[in-house]
Amino acid sequence: MGNIEKEELLRSETEYEKFKNDYLNSYFESLNISSEEPDWNIMILQAMSFNEFQDCKALMDMLEDDGYIGKYKYFIEKKIEDMVDWFLKVKLEINSRPLPAYAEGNKKISLLDLYLAVKREGAHRRVTDNHMWAVISKDMGLEYNDGELMRLMYAMYMDVLVYYYKIKSNKEMAAEKEIREDIGMKRRTRSMEMEASTSMMSREEPEQAVDDHDAPEQAADEHYAFFAGNDWYGLKRLKQWKKFDFKRAEKAVNEANESVQKKFSKRELSLWGVNDDVINLTSYNM
Repeated sequence: MGNIEKEELLRSETEYEKFKNDYLNSYFESLNISSEEPDWNIMILQAMSFNEFQDCKALMDMLEDDGYIGKYKYFIEKKIEDMVDWFLKVKLEINSRPLPAYAEGNKKISLLDLYLAVKREGAHRRVTDNHMWAVISKDMGLEYNDGELMRLMYAMYMDVLVYYYKIKSNKEMAAEKEIREDIGMKRRTRSMEMEASTSMMSREEPEQAVDDHDAPEQAADEHYAFFAGNDWYGLKRLKQWKKFDFKRAEKAVNEANESVQKKFSKRELSLWGVNDDVINLTSYNM
């Protein structure tokens, strides 16, 4: 390629960058974001800094939302470069990789587009095994023969960072799973304790039932019924008893006599032909 062709490519690249910047500026101006109605997502992205890898993970997590990327891609692209720059220089202590990254012909490489293209095709290993770097290159706006360059770019800037991100995500998922299992174990333990408690209570119920059987007898003593209570238990015991309970009957009759004598005067009783012995039990055939 001669100097004239190179100058022509540089000029066209410059015109392309100018067109893109003008388009993006007009787009964001059309959003009419005023100070009274701030877009908090933009403010968060602009304020984001990188002091530890957890900050990198937070930004990478945002890239799981395609709608979010489409809306805030202009801001995300710049923040991706800041993240990669911090990771290379601070985490890996590599200072020899310039940012932004450029391909042949002074064409800027969007690390965000490169990451998303590789992710869409199934990650670095699958793209390499299936010889798809030429496809990635074409998706990035380059030529098919720039596929090897895209593979090197990804290895230089994104591969290790993505590896760290996956490890961090898997650890957090494992920790969350362990917490859920621990909570589930505690719930199962409480459930088993409740079942054991219920089982113990059910074993104690027969003893309580025996005590409950005595309740009808106490009620019968209070009401002096001729049979042992006017309920189901009393009827049952009545069927079981072969002999009439003379003492219980006599007590009930005496109580009835006393009640009648207290309520009416002797004169009234004599007028009705009732003497002191209102009911004579000896008249019953026992």
